[in-house]
Amino acid sequence: MISRRDFLQATAAASAIVAASGLGPLGRVAAQQKLTQADILKFDPLGTVTLLHVTDIHAQLVPLYFREPSINLGVGDVKAQPPHLTDQAFRSYYRIANGSADAHALTADDFTSLARTYGRMGGLDRVATLVAAVRAERGADKVLLLDGGDTWQGSWSALQTKGQDMVDVMSALKTDAMTAHWEFTLGAERVKEIADKAPFAFLAQNVRDSEWQEPVFEARKMFERGGAKIAVIGQALPRTAVANPRWMFPKWEFGIREDEMQKQVDQSRAEGADVVVLLSHNGFDVDRKLATRVKGIDVILTSHTHDALPELVKVGNTVLAASGSHGKFVSRLDLAVKDKRVTDIRFKLMPVFSDAIAPDPAMKALVEKIRAPYAAELATVIGRTDSLLFRRGNFNGTFDDLICDAMLTQRDAEISLSPGFRWGGTLLPGDAITWEAITNATAMTYPACYRQQMTGEQLKLILEDVADNIFHPDPYFQGGGDMVRVGGMGYAIDVSKPAGDRISNLTHLKTGQPIDAKKSYVVAGWASINEGTQGPPIWDVLRSHVSAQKTIQLKENAAVRVSGT
Repeated sequence: MISRRDFLQATAAASAIVAASGLGPLGRVAAQQKLTQADILKFDPLGTVTLLHVTDIHAQLVPLYFREPSINLGVGDVKAQPPHLTDQAFRSYYRIANGSADAHALTADDFTSLARTYGRMGGLDRVATLVAAVRAERGADKVLLLDGGDTWQGSWSALQTKGQDMVDVMSALKTDAMTAHWEFTLGAERVKEIADKAPFAFLAQNVRDSEWQEPVFEARKMFERGGAKIAVIGQALPRTAVANPRWMFPKWEFGIREDEMQKQVDQSRAEGADVVVLLSHNGFDVDRKLATRVKGIDVILTSHTHDALPELVKVGNTVLAASGSHGKFVSRLDLAVKDKRVTDIRFKLMPVFSDAIAPDPAMKALVEKIRAPYAAELATVIGRTDSLLFRRGNFNGTFDDLICDAMLTQRDAEISLSPGFRWGGTLLPGDAITWEAITNATAMTYPACYRQQMTGEQLKLILEDVADNIFHPDPYFQGGGDMVRVGGMGYAIDVSKPAGDRISNLTHLKTGQPIDAKKSYVVAGWASINEGTQGPPIWDVLRSHVSAQKTIQLKENAAVRVSGT
């Protein structure tokens, strides 16, 4: 049904010629050929229905660098399976040439060099160009554009406009439907206001009113494209009320609601759906399990865990597409439909290389208009970095190390805790640290940087709780995040052990002494889900630290020792 192919046809020749272990002279030349917009759009169309999927944009309107993780561990049945492959293992699995454009887009090693070769990715004006080109090729009446959520949060302008900047952009893009996660941190009233007025459908079958258990949002919508009826079912992040402050949406409940999902699928078929699409923010492993238990879903467009895969993953009769994050990719799925069922699917993960794609003039003008009130502030240089600053990774990222250092110094703390968020751009060595770079990593609606006493026992419990959220062997108990980042303290983790036994050897780095379970330590952190948390916003803490340091130089973080992989 699905052929194995390199997602970037422009470098397919290099991938075929060059062994995964290295590049020969011919392969290196081929891999470094300048990409074109035509290369990125090249596709052999199939059938009469096209699905386009974008997700986890995190309010990034303009091109950026974003480094994929070098550590993305799977546990249980998904150990060493996509998407839990990184770097050389990932390239070998998908037959991607070292040094190629797709190596840069999809893996982390040699990131600085490849970023300087291939440039930034993303930008909604470039995404608009790709979407318009596909619509022109296929006919707009055959194309469905779906947004997987985490769209209205992650930048300074999104925070200042309460998500309106992204609503305007996605409306201009003529998005057909979306689901959500971080959107809920704008608060229930604001989310409902947008959902009720937006020109696109806001779908979330699994959100209920806590008093009457009535649906809060539309669960699904039927679209007709290319002569086929397509039912799109929305699924918001099931653990939103755990991962984010419940007081922001106190009357809403979430959850996977597997039985209700099956009812939505069955009702869609009864209403004549030829194709059933789940627009999901569950996270990849949750969706992979769901596909084994809910029957009748043709396509799951998965989100939340920021995975970018150049091929579909098939589970029974369902395929999963993972479209990355930060506007780096647009997924295209062409469907052949006959006798009320999908008979074939063709897929391409289109990389949004900003230097290769002409910006759509109308979208470019809209983005510039939206950013204009904040442009001078965003461009303000706070300092510079001599280190590569990135976010992704199961256990640490250098941008998070910087945030932890800032809290230690600016809040006079012994230990610092920073959440394992995946959003925010990457800075190359030599780059300016602007206000935009700082806020891309910190802009959120509960930014207070607290300072309080915690015992060693409490610190271990926090680490154990987060570790179980990530490494629980049952995906339905996973939240899909990364480990809390820690400053001033080291520890060991065995991801193969059960809950409560994964964390050991907590060490106070300044003294070299073991963390005492009974002793209290001064701890700084941010993004507490507790209402009324006091402290300066984290972006001010980070700005003060960078301004004082002027140039950031980070040592390699070896404070977390990982086993059981």
